[in-house]
Amino acid sequence: MQWEIVIGLEVHTQLSTQSKIFSGASTAYGAPPNTQASFVDLALPGVLPVLNRGAVERAVKFGLAVNAIINSPSIFARKNYFYPDLPKGYQISQYERPIVEGGSIAIQVGETEKTIRLTRAHLEEDAGKSLHEDFHGMSGIDLNRAGTPLLEIVSEPDLRSSAEAVAYAKTLHALVRWIGICDGNMQEGSFRCDANVSVRPRGQEKYGTRCEIKNLNSFRFLEKAIDFEVERQIEILEEGGSIRQETRLFDANKGETRTMRTKEDANDYRYFPDPDLLPVEIAPDWIEQLRASLPELPQARRERYVTEYGLSGYDAAVLTSSREMADYFEAAARQLPESAKLCANWIMGDISARLNRDGLDIGECPVGPAHVAQLISRIQDGTISGKAAKTVFESLWQGEQGQDVDAIIEIKGLKQMSDNSALEKLIDDVLAANAQQVADYRGGKEKAFNALVGQVMKAAQGKANPAQVNAMLKEKLG
Repeated sequence: MQWEIVIGLEVHTQLSTQSKIFSGASTAYGAPPNTQASFVDLALPGVLPVLNRGAVERAVKFGLAVNAIINSPSIFARKNYFYPDLPKGYQISQYERPIVEGGSIAIQVGETEKTIRLTRAHLEEDAGKSLHEDFHGMSGIDLNRAGTPLLEIVSEPDLRSSAEAVAYAKTLHALVRWIGICDGNMQEGSFRCDANVSVRPRGQEKYGTRCEIKNLNSFRFLEKAIDFEVERQIEILEEGGSIRQETRLFDANKGETRTMRTKEDANDYRYFPDPDLLPVEIAPDWIEQLRASLPELPQARRERYVTEYGLSGYDAAVLTSSREMADYFEAAARQLPESAKLCANWIMGDISARLNRDGLDIGECPVGPAHVAQLISRIQDGTISGKAAKTVFESLWQGEQGQDVDAIIEIKGLKQMSDNSALEKLIDDVLAANAQQVADYRGGKEKAFNALVGQVMKAAQGKANPAQVNAMLKEKLG
């Protein structure tokens, strides 16, 4: 491929405070339009903003989690632009000294790990929302979101494919939920991505002209929008055209991006320090208190799962995709530390498949980690076969027999036949009835052996221990 893709993401993360960043109005989702907009949010004359300490706390926690610099002081600025859902005519944001500067996030794409640098993360207020669908010849304005606290997280242009962009967004999504600063609800707008996309000839150092795709609220849309935009830009360049710097929207129905407006530069917004807000000084001892309050972070857990449990980097990344998933795995693996890989396989396989099918989160899983550990133990000690374990799992999922693994095995008659004398009789009967296959095997045809194993398992109604059958058959056949 002669073109290199260059992507940087700006992610707007709604902070999990109960009130807005500069007013006491509620941030609860779903209220009737304009019922959660205070005088401050409406920008009525004479009102002044008051900074929400909880928003600062959450921003600092994020900075510590990504090993960034916490700027003290940090400064709020006015970002000037005019739009109907921005009552003041400017947005309170941060520009020259954001609260978080630098840092990095490690992502996993397949078996490859890559570190993505962060430029900054700054606090700002959200705008309101323009509503076009429900009105004829006019637009409605809902200012409930105006003043909602956001942490805008900006990456360096280190991403080189839509797959990497999605991996980064998912990793970031997991992190902000993991440390409890955002609920991550993309349907409600709590986590939204803007993708800056450009292409350049492979080997060229200078970046191409970028286009920004706004407000992507699903990982699938993020991937599709980037892929379309890359193809669009390459096609234009290969036809001798040039890319215009602009802001674009993604049309999910058509699977394409389209022009929204010409892209502004920073000086177009006429940033200047907000005279109503003092610089924010953050005490070092408070920073250390917040550092001590952080849980074990996803990257640390991934590394520990690789070293302590012997998992692959890919498995560790999947299991730490959410804190709830990681806790579930660890609760099962602690009971079977020598079989952690089997626990991981069950969680990433049967359990995840059923959760997806039923639209459940891991926290709602009807089969607990203790059940998983017990089920694996019964496979390992030969009580049941792997096939029978699937039946037990289904019964556990349905809540049968009080979700007791041993009771389900007993009632459903799933115990493997492991009595040597009973198995020996079955094997003798099968060998006597299949003289030709016996002769074929002794004549060097390995497939005949598998056929004999199948006959024994059929005679045992699937309850014989396959490993035991294999061993006894080989002994009988010499």
